[in-house]
Amino acid sequence: MIDEAMLEAEDAMDSALNHLRDEFSRVRSGRASPVLVEKIPVDYYGSTVPLQQLAGVTAPEARVLLINPYDKGALSGIEKAIQTSDLGVTPSNDGAIIRLNFPPLTEERRRDLVKVVKKSAEQGRVSVRNARRSARHTLESAQKDGDISEDDLVRAEKDLDALTDRYVKEVDSILERKEAELLEV
Repeated sequence: MIDEAMLEAEDAMDSALNHLRDEFSRVRSGRASPVLVEKIPVDYYGSTVPLQQLAGVTAPEARVLLINPYDKGALSGIEKAIQTSDLGVTPSNDGAIIRLNFPPLTEERRRDLVKVVKKSAEQGRVSVRNARRSARHTLESAQKDGDISEDDLVRAEKDLDALTDRYVKEVDSILERKEAELLEV
């Protein structure tokens, strides 16, 4: 019973960490990366589809992305989706591909992005703590039902707190690296 609750908590914490890493990969630092545009929703014949399903995205240079649609009919929809997204770049369309030129980040924009990643990191910490709370609730219910003893509950809660601390430190470590990457000129 205890092992099951701990494994469940660890899985939830792992998934919170993976989600945070995914969120951070979408925040632009100095280089252009296909990850920045992959999830942009595009209106394609009446349905909303992620850009990665409609086009191939490559980064031939550090500050340039090329978007090559599989269906040339999707070109205008992709262009409109990029314009309405929060990327802050204007696409140039040559009729076959879309080119995105990313200007260097200003100091002010870098500070804004740091605020965004700090907010995401805090959401990651909250997710980790929610996993701990859920596991603790499961363990307390098991103790009330007589499935585990009070000593086992105390030991399990200590282990759970240590696990939570480890994951919160990992969130902080990921945040530190991303912050340094964003502030690097």
